Amino acid sequence: MMKKTNNNEANGLMNTIIGKDTTITGTLDVKGALRIDGQVKGKIISSDCVTIGATGQVEADIEAQTSIIAGHVIGNVHCTEKIELQAKCEMDGDLKTKSLVIEQGAVFCGACNMKGGTPDLGFLTPEHDSEEVTIVEDQEDS
Repeated sequence: MMKKTNNNEANGLMNTIIGKDTTITGTLDVKGALRIDGQVKGKIISSDCVTIGATGQVEADIEAQTSIIAGHVIGNVHCTEKIELQAKCEMDGDLKTKSLVIEQGAVFCGACNMKGGTPDLGFLTPEHDSEEVTIVEDQEDS
């Protein structure tokens, strides 16, 4: 079943581009895709993809559907779908996403959470209020 939308966001169009010689301070709230080749300080919110180009320098928290990072980012990135750290990027901050791609050569300093809530360890953890079991081995008299 296909979702019907009336805007350019579904067509994958780049709605906003911040050029190489541009500096923006504050909150960016973009309905659609965003590409940053300049400098941004503050907060970035996008309903689609945020791309940080190789010349992009961002000091902001990012909230988006997906992010592709090739430049330098200082801040936390929360994406509902995917984060891609490209080969020459430098990422200083925490990541939260469903899917993560880190190319060889990327520098990432932070923590990554790819699932909400408590971690699934693949087995049941012991409960703290469970009754204590004592194992007694048979000892032979020598």
